[in-house]
Amino acid sequence: MSINTDRLNAYRVMWTLVMYDLPTETKKERKAAARFRKELQSDGFAMFQFSMYIRHSASSENADVHKKRVIKSLPEHGKVGILQITDKQFGMMEVFYGQKPHELPQVSQQLELF
Repeated sequence: MSINTDRLNAYRVMWTLVMYDLPTETKKERKAAARFRKELQSDGFAMFQFSMYIRHSASSENADVHKKRVIKSLPEHGKVGILQITDKQFGMMEVFYGQKPHELPQVSQQLELF
């Protein structure tokens, strides 16, 4: 019996989505928002939309590590949502630019050493 590893990886590989709405009325608030964004980027998150960053992880355990880092860097004020989904779920997302559908970027396969 042959196991389809691509199918298994689609459920093992995880995406972490961080969505936020932070206040930017004062200089202090703008600085806190910029710091939060920069910390997301330094941890490997990429902008998907304004105030929404995503990160690919090889496993749910690895995704949890990055989620904990986001939680440690939360600003004092504002609203932040963290969502973890499988690669399979992420692949079912439909993205549009205006009325035209747009393909999701292909993620390169990662080599895992045990």
